[in-house]
Amino acid sequence: MPLLEVEDVGVRFGGVIALDGLSFTIDAGRICALIGPNGAGKTTLFNVVSRIYQPSRGTVRFEGTDLLDLPAYRIADLGVGRTFQNLALVPGLSVLENVMVGAHARSRGGFWASALRLPPVPSEERTVAMRAHTILERLSLDHLAGRPCAGLPYGTLKRIEFARALAGEPKLLMLDEPASGLTHGEVDELAEVIRQIREEFALTVLLVEHHMSMVMAISDQVVVMDLGQKIAEGPPAEIREDRRVIAAYLGSTA
Repeated sequence: MPLLEVEDVGVRFGGVIALDGLSFTIDAGRICALIGPNGAGKTTLFNVVSRIYQPSRGTVRFEGTDLLDLPAYRIADLGVGRTFQNLALVPGLSVLENVMVGAHARSRGGFWASALRLPPVPSEERTVAMRAHTILERLSLDHLAGRPCAGLPYGTLKRIEFARALAGEPKLLMLDEPASGLTHGEVDELAEVIRQIREEFALTVLLVEHHMSMVMAISDQVVVMDLGQKIAEGPPAEIREDRRVIAAYLGSTA
């Protein structure tokens, strides 16, 4: 059974069709890239899977569970984590604290237990902090654990957001343009980190990215979108030669 199944998903914003019958599946342990020109609907699909948007039709199943039947706050608990195009870190919190926020879905203490510091909150916080430290070390960020996020370089902040998503112990990690704003050297480093993290944390990765060299280097599967529809799907070698993909990116005369 595929880990993620997207079937005939449609999304409209007034008269604008953002997704039009999109369907694809991802098997566990694979890196799937979702690519296409600006406005193709890639981030819209991310927002459907993470329950920010409610589609007008279609189904989205995660390990056989229909995500569209669940409220947004249940998604992370099932094992779906994501990053965003725009940074969503808290500048005044330390790097460690920002990463610990990502583990909220795994917390057993409720609001009042946390507010009153009742057991098992202190013990649980120590466990979460230890896991956050481990993730920061894995991403070579542990030396920044006590620093506030405010003022850190953009590339570093992107890696911190990546670490926060990992703290939620996801099975499916959705990365929305993780390489945007990075230098060529940082992009190459990030590609290697994604490969290694996939293996070490037994992840399945759904990636939206415009750096085609990175996409082609690390992806097992590529889904190409244009105007809300899937126009091609397959391994990178096939996608690179697909005339529909070339036309979507470069124009039909190409």
